[in-house]
Amino acid sequence: MIKREKYISRIRGFYESDLIKIITGIRRCGKTVLLEQIMEEIRAKSANIIYLNFEDLAVRSAIKSPLQLIDYVEQNRKEGKCYLFFDEIQNMENWLDACKSLRLHNNSLFITGSNSKLLSSEFTSELSGRYVAFRIKPFVYRELHEYAEELGKEVTVTDYLIWGGFPKRIEFDTLTDQKTYLNDLVNTIVINDLINRYKIRKTDLFTNFVRYILRTNSRIFSARSIHKYINDNYGACSINTILKYISFLEEAYIIESIRQYSNKVKKELTYYQKLYNEDVSLNSIMVMGNRYDLTYNMENIVYNELLFMGYDLRVYDNAGKVIDFIAKKGNKTYFVQVALTVAEEKTYNREFGAFAGLDNLNQKIVISNDEIDYSTSTVRHIALKDFLQMNDLG
Repeated sequence: MIKREKYISRIRGFYESDLIKIITGIRRCGKTVLLEQIMEEIRAKSANIIYLNFEDLAVRSAIKSPLQLIDYVEQNRKEGKCYLFFDEIQNMENWLDACKSLRLHNNSLFITGSNSKLLSSEFTSELSGRYVAFRIKPFVYRELHEYAEELGKEVTVTDYLIWGGFPKRIEFDTLTDQKTYLNDLVNTIVINDLINRYKIRKTDLFTNFVRYILRTNSRIFSARSIHKYINDNYGACSINTILKYISFLEEAYIIESIRQYSNKVKKELTYYQKLYNEDVSLNSIMVMGNRYDLTYNMENIVYNELLFMGYDLRVYDNAGKVIDFIAKKGNKTYFVQVALTVAEEKTYNREFGAFAGLDNLNQKIVISNDEIDYSTSTVRHIALKDFLQMNDLG
């Protein structure tokens, strides 16, 4: 497995700290492998390491309470600082109590989880100033390409546009096997992690809601419009239920939302949001046949890649013309439009025309899957294949 230095470099400075290192992200995005890579680095200077995976039934059966976990650590640690690695810790009841105690006794504690409840208000209030959190995501294209080469395989840009960056899926040789893996992953996330955790009674309604949300990535979110669609097609539910269901998907890192940009914070909070899938495969696996949603998947891909580069993203309303992203990092701001192709005149005029009226203080960019350079004197065009190799928009 490739070394995910982008993430490890952010965590490395905390190896010796008594702060709890929390590594979160959607299931199967590579959190366990990242823990193993951190352990490998620490093992070069210390053998005082304890690793427990709370997805393992044997571990959950043997260690059911904070006191049992604390006792296990005390029985198995060596003298000096001990490095503790607890994978999917949220599967143990009252895990927070164990963490609060263990960090006080010369331990360096690393925990992972696939649920944002790890960062709930209860957690942050009880451990304010005593933890650092790191969000891990599925592979971006450069990582996927590097891992494919390690396996002696090839992954194309089109493959990435459809099937995304879950690391394990490219270990399978056939598309049929990859789709089986992704289907099982979705079923695990939706059924095991959400329906069971939140004791959802209208399981058919919720499953259809999830399918609808995952198929409509990169669109403007309106709770009212989603509510109308679900009521018209799948049965009665309230807007509050829709909002609750969306929060469940966000808590499991299945979707993310970004707001429309405004200079006035209070006004920004009133705007609609855009929803993005954590990985575009969550859209494609829902498609019957091969009519994949490349247009919206491409915008979703650019969103994920820009986040990986470190940009803060918002939707931008330019006098009624929606610009996909206003991307900010440090003192640099970019306006970014995404289109599958701008070869046709109508699409070209729409995408490049979205910047009309903006000054030239900030760079304006169109990203498309075209290989011809459509740059103008005021708008920079970047081919998707080139964008996917960039570390920065500058």
